[in-house]
Amino acid sequence: MANREIVDEDVRLLAGIASTLSVEYAAEDLAWAGSPFGWIKTRPSRQVGTIGEKLLAGYLAAKDFDVVKCPDSDADRIVSGVRAEIKFSTLWREGFYMFQQLRDQNYAVAICLGLSPFDAHCWAIPKPVIMAGIGKVEGLAPQHGGARGRDTAWLQVNPLAIPAWLGPYGGSLRRATEVLRGMVGRGGGRAR
Repeated sequence: MANREIVDEDVRLLAGIASTLSVEYAAEDLAWAGSPFGWIKTRPSRQVGTIGEKLLAGYLAAKDFDVVKCPDSDADRIVSGVRAEIKFSTLWREGFYMFQQLRDQNYAVAICLGLSPFDAHCWAIPKPVIMAGIGKVEGLAPQHGGARGRDTAWLQVNPLAIPAWLGPYGGSLRRATEVLRGMVGRGGGRAR
């Protein structure tokens, strides 16, 4: 389609406002320019979590873990016999990852994978650590108010300032993989 001029005065006004707003979003687009993960940012939000699950499952399989889809909705994958909930976030414009909907369900470990344009961070956090820490440790807060507030949380992590309590559970892909290998090696975590 050839370059067309907007004739309608109201549409021109709206286009001018859109051009002004686009500057706010251009910086984020530039941060991901050339990134091997940049295409993920173009997908609808309902697909992003699934992409994260598949990405992590592929990575773990490549690291010699046995990874299968969980037969129920309380966990996303079974990793070498251990029920795992997978949480995924790309780096937010403000410089943090936000892992959402950490619930009190039947899994042993939450594996949180965060992608930056040219880096990745990962944590393998035992479910009891998450449930005990909601509202008590840095970055782990109730996601909802009221009675539901204590069984659902979100975890906010700035990869440049990782809270001390989170350190033992990873940070890098390699370290999270070592932590997870220790969990599956003990054979623990098969059920609630």
